[in-house]
Amino acid sequence: MTTRTRPLFAVLYDAGAVPAGEIGTGLAPLGDIAFLLPEGSAHVEQMRPVIEQLGRTHPLTSDPSADAELIRVIRPDAVLTFSERLIRPAAELAAAVGLPGQSVRTARIFTDKGLQRRVLREAGVDRTRTGVVKVLDDWPATLDEVGLPAIVKPATGWSSQDTYAISSQEEAAEVLEHLTELHAAGSWRPFVIEEFLRGQPSHPFGDYVSVESICTPAGISHFVLTGKTPVVPPFRGTGRVWPSHLPLAQEQEILDLVTRALEAVGSDCGFTHTEVKITPDGPGIIEINGRISAHVNMMAREACGMDLVRVGGLMALGEQPYLPPFDFGGKVHYQYNNIAPVRPGRLEAVHGADTVREMPGITTYRNFVRPGDELPGGSTTLTLDSISGVAESHGAMVRTIEEARAALTFEFRFSDGVHRIGGLELPEH
Repeated sequence: MTTRTRPLFAVLYDAGAVPAGEIGTGLAPLGDIAFLLPEGSAHVEQMRPVIEQLGRTHPLTSDPSADAELIRVIRPDAVLTFSERLIRPAAELAAAVGLPGQSVRTARIFTDKGLQRRVLREAGVDRTRTGVVKVLDDWPATLDEVGLPAIVKPATGWSSQDTYAISSQEEAAEVLEHLTELHAAGSWRPFVIEEFLRGQPSHPFGDYVSVESICTPAGISHFVLTGKTPVVPPFRGTGRVWPSHLPLAQEQEILDLVTRALEAVGSDCGFTHTEVKITPDGPGIIEINGRISAHVNMMAREACGMDLVRVGGLMALGEQPYLPPFDFGGKVHYQYNNIAPVRPGRLEAVHGADTVREMPGITTYRNFVRPGDELPGGSTTLTLDSISGVAESHGAMVRTIEEARAALTFEFRFSDGVHRIGGLELPEH
C-alpha cells in the first residue's frame, strides 16, 4: 500500500457555489484532489479539461452502494462539496468512511425544504405556513391550507429553478398547469407551497440578506452578513454587498435568529448560507443551505484576502479553523450579476465590457457566459457576468453599479431574431 505524504480530498463536484479553478487554488496547498463527478452532467463535461488538470477524476453513479465502495477504494482523508445538488451524497459518503461532515440527517434537512420548515417550526424558530405537494392531487388542499399570496418551489432544488410567486387564483392555475405538464412528462417531484413573506421596502437594496456561517462541534460562528441588491422576477438574486446597509442592532437580531435555526437543524461541520427576509414584523428565515453562497469565495478573496475553500478543506480534515468576522476597512465591497433572460435563446455578443473595466471603483468584470452559448430560459438563476468593485459608501456603490449596467449591451438570438438589450433593461426580459 502506497504511503501518502499529503492529505487526499474527495471533492464531489458539479455546478455550484465555487468553480473548479477556485477549488484547485484553495485545496492544492493543503493536499491532493480526487474529483467525484456525477454522470450525465453537462457542466462537468464542459469543465472536464480544467478538472483533469487539477486532480484525478472518478465517476459518481448515483448508486449509494457503488459510490460507497468507490470512496472506500479511494481512501480519502476528507470529503466535501460546494454543490447544492451533491450535499446529501457528500454527507453519505463521509459517513460511509467515518470522516468529518454534516450528518446525513442534517444534509437531508438542508436539501428537503418541506422537512426544513417542519424542523424549524417544531423548534419554535419559524412560523411560516407551509405545505408539501407530495403528489399532484395534493395541490388543492395544500394551497387552501397555506393561502395566498404564496411561493411554490421544489422541495429539493437549486438556483430558483421552477420557483413561482402566486397571488391570485389565475396565477395558481397557471402554476398548476406547469406542474401537470411536469407530471405528464415523468418529471414530477414534490413541491413546497409556503406563505409569501412580505418584505419591508428597502430600495435600492433587496428586502432580504444572507448570513454566511461556519459550524463545528465547538459551535456556530457567523463571519459575514451579506446585503443584497434587488432580485429580478421571479426570485433571482443579482448581487451581494459587504457590509450590509442595515443598522447593527438589526443585524444582531438576524444573526441570533440564524444561530437558533442552525442549532435546530443540527449543523456542526461545514459552511451554511442562510437567506433571511426582512419583514415589518422582524426577520424570517427564507431557507438554509448547507454550503457557502455562490460567488462568495471569489468576493472574500477580493475583499479580505480570505480563501473560504481552504477553510472548508481544513474543516473537512477535522480541524476547527478560526474565522473572524470580516473587516472591510471602512469600504463597501460589492458584486453585481446580470441575469440571463427567462426567454430561451443564445448569447450572440456583449458590448461595453472594456468600458466597465475602466470605470473608477470597478475592480473586476468577468463574463461567465460566452457568445455562442445556449441559454435555457425559465426561472433558474443563470448569471451572465460579475461586476466587482469597492466604494466609499453604499450610495456611491449604487451609482457605480447603475453606470456599469448602463454601459453594457447584450445581444441575444431568440426565436424571432436577434435582440439588443441594455443592461438596465435586462431584468424586464
